[in-house]
Amino acid sequence: MTIPLKFRMGYFILAVLIFGLEIFIALFVHDTIIRPYIGDLLVVILLYCFVKSFADLPVFPTAISVLLFSFLIEISQYFKIIRFLGLQNSAIARVIMGTSFAWIDLIVYMWGIAIVLFVEKIIIRQTNKK
Repeated sequence: MTIPLKFRMGYFILAVLIFGLEIFIALFVHDTIIRPYIGDLLVVILLYCFVKSFADLPVFPTAISVLLFSFLIEISQYFKIIRFLGLQNSAIARVIMGTSFAWIDLIVYMWGIAIVLFVEKIIIRQTNKK
């Protein structure tokens, strides 16, 4: 199966902005709500926007794929995959993969994808009206 490639500047700009926000949160926000929950919510939106920046794929399958990928990363934390791979001393690997499993993160990822689907539905409606 060939993935149709098409660069979309709007999604790319959103991905870059959200990435910047994620870096800001990681470096400067040390609380119990924004960093753990809003950061996780934003990361699925970031991944979705990044994929849509380059791949001309339908909204729903792309959103579900991002959600499943996020679940896979979170579940790998449960099984301590980072330690199994010998990357526990790598700061970059710990940031990308995460180090601790939390059930609530799975719910937060679902909320993030729900936001993506809601916004996409509004955009699609607006596009169809024109």
